[in-house]
Amino acid sequence: MTRTAKLITVSFAALALAIAGCTTPQSPAAGPRTPAETEGAAKRFRDSPLEGRTAVESAIELSEKYARLSDQTVSLKQENQRLANENENLRQQVTSLDSKLKQTQKELSEANKLLIEMLNELNHWKSNILGFRGEMRDAAKAQLEALLKVLEILGGEAEAGILQQQHTGTLNLDTSNAGGADAAAMSQRSEPNGL
Repeated sequence: MTRTAKLITVSFAALALAIAGCTTPQSPAAGPRTPAETEGAAKRFRDSPLEGRTAVESAIELSEKYARLSDQTVSLKQENQRLANENENLRQQVTSLDSKLKQTQKELSEANKLLIEMLNELNHWKSNILGFRGEMRDAAKAQLEALLKVLEILGGEAEAGILQQQHTGTLNLDTSNAGGADAAAMSQRSEPNGL
């Protein structure tokens, strides 16, 4: 089958060459050609490797070239189709990834707003806690002053300076809880009424 196809192709090419050789039109309107143009055109149609070939050999060679080029065209078309399919797949991926990116950016902005709100609440809470600690210190100081007045009313001899030095651990911000507890225990032992 392929041999018949080759023979048909070769015979067709030979017939085309025979007809083309007989009916080459001369164009006098083209004007005089320079020798360089004539030589360039002659080189183009000259058989450089095998100058003594016949028309049949040239037709066979041309049909083989045509077969190779047609195979190459088919492979290039397949490659083009593969690339077109890959391009379409990539477009679909870009579309899906673009929607995911927009969703992620939306979630990120919401999370950012939430974090800002949480930071504001944390700062508010810190200020409340620090204010509460100040209020607790003021309350403890007022309680100690009231205790001092009660002691003085009951006839105890307690000096305000000595009590303030003894309770400095509970009023000082830099001492730890254990230091404050030790100072409170010491102050209870040293008070004259043993409260």
